[in-house]
Amino acid sequence: MYAGKLLVAGGLALAMTSAASAETVGIGSTKTGAVAQVTATISKAVSEHGGGLQMRKQTMGGTQQYIPVVNSGELAFGISNLAQYWMAISGTGLSKPNKYDNLRLVSTMMKFSVSFVVPKASGITKVSDLKGKRLSYGLKAAPLFAAIHEGGLATAGLSYDDVKHVPAVGLVQHWRLMMAGKVDGVIAAAGTGFVKQMNAKIQGGIRHISFPSGPESLQAMHKFFPKTYWSTIEPRKGLTGVVEPTNFITYDYMLWTHKGLSDETAYTVAKVMHQQVKQLKDGGPLWKSYEANTRLAKDQGMPYHPGAIKYYKEAGLWKR
Repeated sequence: MYAGKLLVAGGLALAMTSAASAETVGIGSTKTGAVAQVTATISKAVSEHGGGLQMRKQTMGGTQQYIPVVNSGELAFGISNLAQYWMAISGTGLSKPNKYDNLRLVSTMMKFSVSFVVPKASGITKVSDLKGKRLSYGLKAAPLFAAIHEGGLATAGLSYDDVKHVPAVGLVQHWRLMMAGKVDGVIAAAGTGFVKQMNAKIQGGIRHISFPSGPESLQAMHKFFPKTYWSTIEPRKGLTGVVEPTNFITYDYMLWTHKGLSDETAYTVAKVMHQQVKQLKDGGPLWKSYEANTRLAKDQGMPYHPGAIKYYKEAGLWKR
């Protein structure tokens, strides 16, 4: 009888352990694009190396749609650039007037650098030359890039009132308008496929132009696109359109969760993000700048989840 009770108790304990190790969590994603690619790579790495933890993409219309769902604890994880995350937790910009202050950081991942791209034949060599030119306007499917346009113009003391508006809904559309000769400049990241396409299809090719550097210009950018910084990118093979040292605006990309997530789950995911760097970087060119070092726990002036902090301290990555 006693042995039978032990077997039953052991079976129950084993069942509970199995249930815990078989936890499935969701991560907010879009159907296509950069967000979909990044979440697919993270989900695969966590599911393969998370000790039974399974991560599944939850497709939504965009980052602004899954921010409140993660904040409420209905979804475990989300990703975004730091600017959009800051807007969410502070209740400003794209999230105004809603403040999603239950969110917590897990990892600082890759970084992206963008600038205005113009046809070489246009004679535009600096942001101030965009005055009176045609730029995409609206960008309801890419509201963050609308903010980058506004911030970029502001670095030269300009606004949308100083340019001609060409309606566009999304990023791909505004890049295609450029290739069709219907706009005079677009915002694009260095070395991307669409930049290469524009260079091939536009007579004379394209070039990235510098944002004005310095703290005043950065402050003007931050009114629309906060928590970003300048990066000088040098010409090199593969960086189509970077014809001289060029001042780009750079932003960090983040993995985040909510404060109600268990410490164990946050710890596990942070561990995968640190230890599976090769698999993550094999996820595609978007991961090129990813570094599995102290950058994962970079001090962003915003709280990380305690479970992630615990792992980073154990790994010697937490330096504050």
